[in-house]
Amino acid sequence: MIVDCHTHINYAAENIDAAKHLATTETVDVCIVLATADGPSQEVNKKLSEYVGKHKEKMVGFAHVEPTKDNISVKNLASIRDKLQLKGTVLYCCGCGFHPAHSRAMRFYESAKELGLPVFFHNRSPGMGPKAVLDYAQPYLLDEVARKFSDLKIIIGTMGIPFVEQTLSMLAKHENVYADLTVKPSNVWQVYNIVVAAHESAVMDKLLFGSGFPFGNAGQCIETLLGFNKLLADTNLPTVPRDNIRSIIERDTLELLGIKR
Repeated sequence: MIVDCHTHINYAAENIDAAKHLATTETVDVCIVLATADGPSQEVNKKLSEYVGKHKEKMVGFAHVEPTKDNISVKNLASIRDKLQLKGTVLYCCGCGFHPAHSRAMRFYESAKELGLPVFFHNRSPGMGPKAVLDYAQPYLLDEVARKFSDLKIIIGTMGIPFVEQTLSMLAKHENVYADLTVKPSNVWQVYNIVVAAHESAVMDKLLFGSGFPFGNAGQCIETLLGFNKLLADTNLPTVPRDNIRSIIERDTLELLGIKR
């Protein structure tokens, strides 16, 4: 089972982007499509629901929620889950400018926990612009959330870059926290260092495979992960067992997050 846990669809160029998105899904069994933060949540989530609904066999949608502005009641979130058929949520704390442990955010997590909706924290491009609050992207800020809501499935997007060490600490500390290893094939050295650090921290089982589409392609990302050890053949740099790397790619992310299709 290969699940791409991190993809986006650009509605501004729907026909072109959708075709490319569908093409890249051929490499995987299922992909999670994260709603963007480029409009009112209600509109963005409706468009996502319509798109994902046409490809149920291949896609799972995560709704955008901005707790400081949106209706965060159990009733409203249940509507997102049951009516729109979106199976999780994505928050852009950094881009939207709110602390992950904001009082309204904490109320949102309570509702999400009750409904069994995983929460994906997305704090990288396109969510991180010049006006984004970098402080709110720090993974350690999720410690309070993970402690209070130990049954809530939490995903730290893109390994929490640039705060990777904080992410590794969160993965080691909390059973309910996972991290999205979004691979950028052009940044092989960055990928290598992250994977080695995760291996040395004994948290490889908490990493979820992601491509970051449209900024990455699932096939190329898989090749990068499986092939970077070859680059070290004539060096004394540490390697990571191939089986451990393959386990990231073949991890059943949907089962881990409690998502039923």
